[in-house]
Amino acid sequence: MNTIVTGANGMVGANLVRMLLARGDRVKVLTYGDTRPLDGMDVERVCCDLLDPSAMRVLLRGAETVYHLASVITLRSRRNVLAERVNAEGARIVAEACLRCGVRRMVHFSSIHAFSPHPIHEPVVETRPLCGDDHPFPYDRSKSRGQRSVLELVRQGLDAVIVHPTGILGPGDFAPSQAGRALLDIYFGRTRALVAGGFNWVDVRDVCAGAIAAEERGGKGENYILSGHHVSVTEMGRAVSKLAGRRAPRFVVPLWVMRSAAPLAEGWASLRGREPRFSKFTLHTLAHHQAVSHDKATGALGYHPRPFSKTLKDVFEWFADAGMLGRRAAPCGH
Repeated sequence: MNTIVTGANGMVGANLVRMLLARGDRVKVLTYGDTRPLDGMDVERVCCDLLDPSAMRVLLRGAETVYHLASVITLRSRRNVLAERVNAEGARIVAEACLRCGVRRMVHFSSIHAFSPHPIHEPVVETRPLCGDDHPFPYDRSKSRGQRSVLELVRQGLDAVIVHPTGILGPGDFAPSQAGRALLDIYFGRTRALVAGGFNWVDVRDVCAGAIAAEERGGKGENYILSGHHVSVTEMGRAVSKLAGRRAPRFVVPLWVMRSAAPLAEGWASLRGREPRFSKFTLHTLAHHQAVSHDKATGALGYHPRPFSKTLKDVFEWFADAGMLGRRAAPCGH
C-alpha cells in the first residue's frame, strides 16, 4: 500500500512510520526540521510547503492512504498565527488534496484539546461539541477548526477518520517534547515543587496502533478518542523520582497560585524565544478533560492502552539508550 505521513519526523510520526513499514506499506514522508527519528527507515523523504495546495496535490498523487499528523503545538495563551495556519488551514489543504487525488482513506490526527472543556465534570466522549472560535487558547481553537474542515470535506465525499489522542508519552522523544522535558526535570531534581491537577496520558505506540486500526476498521467520518490513564502530577512526580532513586518534590502548589504566575512565565519565555515551562494553557489542561473515555475505540477498533507504569519505564529506558540521562545510572527497573 502506498502511504503518506505528514509530520513524520515527530515522536508520533516516527513511531507510526515504523509500524506502517512493518505492515508492508511503501511509505513517503513529509518532514520538517530534525529528521533523526527517521534514521534507518526505508522511506521516501519529501520536504515541501504544507500550505501550498498544488504541492500537496503533487505529494499525494498515487497515494492510497494519508496520515495527517503535521501540526504546531503551542503552550502560549496569545494568538499564534503559525499554529492557526498549519493546524487549521493545513488540515483543510491536505483534506482537499486527498479528495482531489482520490485517496482511499485519510486519517486525521486531531486532539483531545479540540473538544470543548465543558461540562467539566462529565466524561469526554466523541459526541462532545468542539471548541468554538471564541475559545481562549490558540492550540485548541486551531485543532478544532482543522477537524471541522476535514468533516466538511467528508460531506463532499472524502473518506476520512479522525483520532483524538490525549497527552502522549513514549520512546522516540528526540526533541524532547514539553512532557518529555518535564519528566527529565523531575528525574534530575530540577523540579522543586509540583503543581496540583493531572491529565490523561497515553503511550505513543498505542496511539499509532489505534490510528492504524482506525484506518483499517473505522467508519467514514467517525472520530475516536485514543486515551490512556489519568495520572496526577503528584503521582507522576513520585513515579519518576523512584526511577531516579531520589526523593520526590514535597511541595504541591495549588493551581490558583500558579495561575497568578503564568503571565510572568509566558512573558519571560517570549523574551527568550522559547515555549514557557507552564502557562495559562498548561494549567487549564491540568484542570479540564480529566475523565476521558476510550470506550468507542475499544469497541470498534479493539483499542486497549497499556499501563502507565509500563510506558514510563520504557520512556526512561529510551532516554538512557539515547544518552539523555548523561552519566547518571540507568533508571531503576532495568
